Amino acid sequence: MIVEGRNVITRAARWSAVHPWWAIAIWVAFVVGALVVGGLTGTRQATASDLSIGQSGRAAAIARSGGLQERAVENLLITSWNGGPLDTDRAQSAAEAATRGLRTLGGIAAIGQPQPAPDGSALRVPVTLDGDPETAAGRVQPLLDRVAEARQGHSDVRMELVGAGSIKAGLNDMLGRDLRKATVLSLPITLLVMVLVFGAVVAASVPVVIGLSSVLAGLGLWGVASQVVPDPGPVGQFIVLTGMAIGVDYSLFYLKRQREERALGADTIDAIEIAAATSGHSVLVSGVVVMVSMGALYLAGHIAFEGMATGAVIVVAIAIISSLTVLPALLSRFGRFLDVPRLPMVWRFTGRGGVKPRLWSTMLKPSLRHPVIALVASVGVLLLLALPALGLKLKATGIDDLPRSIPAMQAYERLTHSFPSQSDTHTVAVTAPAGRSAELGAAVAELVQQAMADDLFVHDPGPVVRTSADGTVATVAIGTRFASGSAQARASLDRLRTDLAPHTLGAVEGARFAVGGSDVAYDVDYRANVMDKLPWVLGAALALTFLVMALAFRSVVLAAITVALNLLSAAASFGLLALVFQPTWAQGLLHFESTGRVVAWMPLMLFVILLGLSMDYHVFVVSRIREAARGGLSLREAVEQGITRTAGVVTSAAAVMVCVFALLASLHYIEMKQLGVGMACAVLLDATLIRIVALPAVITLVGWRTWWPSRLARQSSGRTARMPAIVAAAAARTTLP
Repeated sequence: MIVEGRNVITRAARWSAVHPWWAIAIWVAFVVGALVVGGLTGTRQATASDLSIGQSGRAAAIARSGGLQERAVENLLITSWNGGPLDTDRAQSAAEAATRGLRTLGGIAAIGQPQPAPDGSALRVPVTLDGDPETAAGRVQPLLDRVAEARQGHSDVRMELVGAGSIKAGLNDMLGRDLRKATVLSLPITLLVMVLVFGAVVAASVPVVIGLSSVLAGLGLWGVASQVVPDPGPVGQFIVLTGMAIGVDYSLFYLKRQREERALGADTIDAIEIAAATSGHSVLVSGVVVMVSMGALYLAGHIAFEGMATGAVIVVAIAIISSLTVLPALLSRFGRFLDVPRLPMVWRFTGRGGVKPRLWSTMLKPSLRHPVIALVASVGVLLLLALPALGLKLKATGIDDLPRSIPAMQAYERLTHSFPSQSDTHTVAVTAPAGRSAELGAAVAELVQQAMADDLFVHDPGPVVRTSADGTVATVAIGTRFASGSAQARASLDRLRTDLAPHTLGAVEGARFAVGGSDVAYDVDYRANVMDKLPWVLGAALALTFLVMALAFRSVVLAAITVALNLLSAAASFGLLALVFQPTWAQGLLHFESTGRVVAWMPLMLFVILLGLSMDYHVFVVSRIREAARGGLSLREAVEQGITRTAGVVTSAAAVMVCVFALLASLHYIEMKQLGVGMACAVLLDATLIRIVALPAVITLVGWRTWWPSRLARQSSGRTARMPAIVAAAAARTTLP
């Protein structure tokens, strides 16, 4: 926090500015070291066991305790190219060629007999893999290669490999391509926005370099952190886009203030120190809020949230450090060469320091002159946008939600069409004391009999029963007749969990049982966990944000205003998310297939990310308002100066974030699309409707009580509060006439 004299932020900035080469060398060594260490450790991927949750997780654990976990099965699928009836002789010949190649490989436990589809449209050969089924995705490539070799001699039929391992491998490949695409596209887009902001290429390049180096270091350190908190999947993409957005924004705030002070007559070192004391303070507060709000995700009790929170905390911490250390060094080293080469047309609008921004002043007048009307109107718009959130429906991402651009998913659709029994299967797992083996066997038989009499389940083939060697653990695999996303599939799960299993297996004394194994079970358990943890996570995030803001600005009223505005902004973004992704009207526009639901983790993740990122603008704007108020201006003048002086940089920072997060909407994975649209809309609302209308209106209405209980709350327009000398000089030069 800023205190009389120089604090740790200004001292660090001055040292870096005076010793730029040392600061740059240390930073480069840190980034390279992080990449090397991350490369050595690699990124540990989360397994199905790590991601398990609720009753479905308990079912998997019971099955593992008896050595009954399902082995990974890949299906060699042979179909005709036109989707019609399959030539039996050609299909058999192709199957024999492929299985000959597969038998030469290690790691295969069994290759089953060819099974024709009931309608004659396909031939399936099950290939059971040896070893841990959770590592199948990393071991499936040799099988794909053998099938590709066999395909060359049998081009008259379509030959594919499809299973959980090949689908996950295809998903990982798609995510890797999307990550590279997002990285490649984010750089020129961000650089273009920065050029429009600064009007000079060198100045525009500095934030991009800071953001990129923060991302590289973050990815390296995430490899190390993933050894403790495994990667659930999209953390790499999240680090890239969040790191670029945050790193660029923090650098932008700092650089714009330094540039403004230089234009007002300060030399390079003094301008850097003033920027450190003002914008540097805002960067630190904003970064801490981002980290503590993301840290609230640890309360969600699931590895997916823990992984995303860990990745965010790492990259935000690095972005803070880079903005407060190596950035001053770069600004010092470049000096006045920051403003070269200039783009004449852009420079005319960006290169003027100390000039009152008339556009923003004009836009701000309604909020200052009629604060009640402005506040009611802005809140009304936000609540209107939030209305669709009342019908928000959640769903965990299952296999049916994966992009059809993955070749294995196209094969999966053909497999489930030709072999409907392959669609989804519930697994009932039960364990009983050693002396109850006979009772357990009888109870399992009764469960199978009742399931065979129920129209909710597949009767041909019937349930598959497996029993451990000691007879104390058993699993029953019961196929569903309906698609995993349907209400009937959920009804079949509920039937097993609340009726069939308790009435049969529950009669065995000392028995423990659970029902899982299917996408339906995971979806139900995941959504239940999210809804159970949602109040705790949101409450913790809001409480921590309130605490940090209250400590940073010594005002509980301002902290309460911050929380209220963020709740409005988040509610509006939830409404937009439901409006875009639950109906079908946006499918063609964003290239997705609507499931009628939003990804279950999205509300939690979107809320904490928005809560943190909105602090970028909020802290920056409020700091300038307080700075002007401490300099002796009336509250209305302070609000006008604080917002008009920051509106340009806030708009620029928002443009960077909107562009970067909009890239997510161009990716294939529905989870990334929803996160990108939600964040882009939320940031846009936050930087415009909240900062330009709602915030100035509410501060004007509350008056000096906004700063209660700090000394500033007792200040009147005729008294000037004490302030650090280094800030007073800047405030004196930037006070509006």
